[in-house]
Amino acid sequence: MTDLTGAHALITGGGTGIGAAVARVLSNAGASVTLAGRRREPLDEVASSLPRATVCTADVTDEASCAALVAHAQKAFGPIDIVVANAGGAMSAPFAKTDLAKWQDIIDVNLTGAFLTVKSALSDLLRKDAAKRPRRVIFIASTAGLKGYPYVVPYVAAKHGVVGMTRALAVELAKSLVTVNAVCPGYVETPLFDATIANIMKATSRTAEQSKADLLKANPQGRAIKPEEVAETVLWLCSHAAQSVTGQAVAMSGGET
Repeated sequence: MTDLTGAHALITGGGTGIGAAVARVLSNAGASVTLAGRRREPLDEVASSLPRATVCTADVTDEASCAALVAHAQKAFGPIDIVVANAGGAMSAPFAKTDLAKWQDIIDVNLTGAFLTVKSALSDLLRKDAAKRPRRVIFIASTAGLKGYPYVVPYVAAKHGVVGMTRALAVELAKSLVTVNAVCPGYVETPLFDATIANIMKATSRTAEQSKADLLKANPQGRAIKPEEVAETVLWLCSHAAQSVTGQAVAMSGGET
């Protein structure tokens, strides 16, 4: 079992879905966790069930907000050892109907937000007195960072950017022993997945079951991934056993990629 006692993890998008699952798994391993997101209520709900957790509303697309988030985290539990950049969002539209504002919104939250989150915490990760603790950067990307999908061009572009950032930053930080990896799941059972099904139903008049089946047909296992599966992969990447794993895009897609 991975022991993260004494470690401090910052998790964006921590109020629901993958972020909430990551918070619970890392907390169970002994870490103190700082949960960030735009909505306070779900953050408080997750934190209330954890022994050492603090919450902070933040906008990862805003540099000042990210700096304030890190300051809040440091005040609560000291320097940050693990950054899980999970905050993100998606929209679906044909490329021809994707205007610049929609494009920028998706790039901002998925790519720029990941950049700003890590950059704001970088001095903590590189501090000289942290050598005995796991120091990890983990981006929650997507199979959309490994292949193309129709009708989500901005999201695919953003997640490809996250995977590229992972690979470049891993090389840059290798000598510091900070590892940098991306977890790339396919469709995960989250509120975003439910919203995608609802959009398909609205656009096509298909049932929920038909819409879900359409989404999952690319997955050879024919199933949606559970948030806890992603969280356990994050935990493994935080473990001593993964200290040489860096610059990787870990696919979780039932064989799709």
